[in-house]
Amino acid sequence: MTTAISLSLPDLRTTLALGRYLGETARPGEVITLAGSLGAGKTTLTQAIGQGLQVEESCYITSPTFSLLHEYPGRLPLYHLDLYRLNDETEIEDLGLLEYLYGTGLSVIEWPDRLGNLMPEERLQIELILLSETARRAELTGHGKAWEEKIAGMQNHQEWQRPNKNG
Repeated sequence: MTTAISLSLPDLRTTLALGRYLGETARPGEVITLAGSLGAGKTTLTQAIGQGLQVEESCYITSPTFSLLHEYPGRLPLYHLDLYRLNDETEIEDLGLLEYLYGTGLSVIEWPDRLGNLMPEERLQIELILLSETARRAELTGHGKAWEEKIAGMQNHQEWQRPNKNG
């Protein structure tokens, strides 16, 4: 089952609100894949997801381009993977990165096309499209029943845009 919506993210505040909502509602073992060009905001969205997961501010979330994986403690562990430097799924298996896709935390994966046949069936796929320096469009596709329900809630209630006490 798949469900798709397109969200307008006209400014940084809206992008951060989306990320915080995804972190606040995350459940153990969920996977979010992030696609988009360089500079589209994948790491910024992941930082906001970390806020929603209550990752301490002292654990500054950065892109794991060279280390491939960063793990951050929070309400759930955040596993932030960046597969940009990998060529194919064989390298992913050889490095043991699959363990994180089915662990107890939330896995956020940049450059998910490198997963190939290892792509999890149940996942939220987000493509960020750069519209201007501050504006983005997010194409969200939920794969699986849980993501279908979450997307329906986001679409029907726009609850992810509610004001946040931290900004």
